[in-house]
Amino acid sequence: MSGGVVVGPQDVLLAVDLQNDFCPGGALAIPRGDETIPTINGLIGRFRHVLLTQDWHPAGHLSFASSHRDKKPFETIQASYGFQILWPDHCVQGSAGAAFHPDLAGAKAELILRKGVDPAIDSYSAFRENDRITRTGLAGYLHERGIRRLFIAGLALDFCVRYSAEDARSEEFEVFVVEDACRAIDTDGSLAAALASLHERGIRRLSAGSIETGNACG
Repeated sequence: MSGGVVVGPQDVLLAVDLQNDFCPGGALAIPRGDETIPTINGLIGRFRHVLLTQDWHPAGHLSFASSHRDKKPFETIQASYGFQILWPDHCVQGSAGAAFHPDLAGAKAELILRKGVDPAIDSYSAFRENDRITRTGLAGYLHERGIRRLFIAGLALDFCVRYSAEDARSEEFEVFVVEDACRAIDTDGSLAAALASLHERGIRRLSAGSIETGNACG
């Protein structure tokens, strides 16, 4: 992981999918996912700008294994836009599982971006849906506000964090992944693939403790 970085007034913390269904006891629980919450709460206090993403699927979403006869979670299908992993039903709109973890100090968030709302397209990235064509508008929002750097943390490192980081880099932001403020699903080598991809794209990985607050933040 990289050395220390000082946070400035045009930096953003993007906290990804810190929802009940991704934490222990949830429908798609990520091992030790809840352990990210105290670390991310600490990070929130160091940034002037904080954004949250929230998986927000309609019932019967294409990505749910239950939507396909004789399919089980973590099997795959060929969707109209390509390869798609099937998941347990999770983060269904309005459900307790879709709510943010109760310990998340999310009141400071300037924007909550809901993704996965199209019943026919899954959405890992905060910037583009999985068809890789449909944009969420987040890049424009950030560029118009003069944001230059994104610090990304949350769940899961090998899916929604990874693709959000990659797309942010392709939109010409400088991107950091706060690795100890993430946890991974790690199915079929997905974590190793994610770390290799981040490295190839020049996306730096650092620890929460190496992020320092500048005088212009808070």
